[in-house]
Amino acid sequence: MKRARLDNFLRTRLDINRRDVRVLLARGCVKVDGVLATEINQVIDQFSHISLDDEVLQAYQPTYIMLNKPAGIVSATRDEKHTTVIDLLDCDDKASLHIVGRLDYNTTGLVLLTNDGSWSSRITEPDQKVSKRYRVTLEKPLTPEYTEAFAAGIYFAFEGITTRPAKLTILSGHLPEGHVAEVELLEGRYHQIKRMFGHMDNKVVALHRFSVGNLELDASLQPGESRALTEHEVNNIK
Repeated sequence: MKRARLDNFLRTRLDINRRDVRVLLARGCVKVDGVLATEINQVIDQFSHISLDDEVLQAYQPTYIMLNKPAGIVSATRDEKHTTVIDLLDCDDKASLHIVGRLDYNTTGLVLLTNDGSWSSRITEPDQKVSKRYRVTLEKPLTPEYTEAFAAGIYFAFEGITTRPAKLTILSGHLPEGHVAEVELLEGRYHQIKRMFGHMDNKVVALHRFSVGNLELDASLQPGESRALTEHEVNNIK
């Protein structure tokens, strides 16, 4: 349930009619988040704590997790052949979680998981313009032409679209590990970064996502490890 009217919830949950709902509210039997409910059209959601006298009718809690995804792990909730990001978690409610922006099989780094659909939509919908930043290691050297091409957007003939402007920062001159860049995207198309560099005839050797919006991957998390987000991180990710 995302958002619904209180009376509809009570009718379904208790198998009663609308008149009975009015009686319960008039008697002060129903509380929502600890407050007496008086209006049948009060809006609730999946995380509203709802009680009838001493009986709890709903008490789901939102969960927000960051995971440092290793290579060779599938961004899926279930897979018959491969280990998934859900399999790596150690929490009781992991079966209720979904992935907020997937990573490819061999891409590493920050993956977010939650049971809060409204929160994940605010992060993944393109119109929200929540950036994702990646560190990319490439097969060939980088030149200023890459930065210009990414800023202009690159045409994907298969979909018939041009990518949104992306920020590319060349780091190769400052790092010992080879041809390296940081890429900041405001969208997440299929294999987007690999295809953008492929357009420039340069193969991606390694790809690592280190931030989503204002949230950076916790440096203390080893590959495969996870932790719950703080309230501040949840509320200020954008």
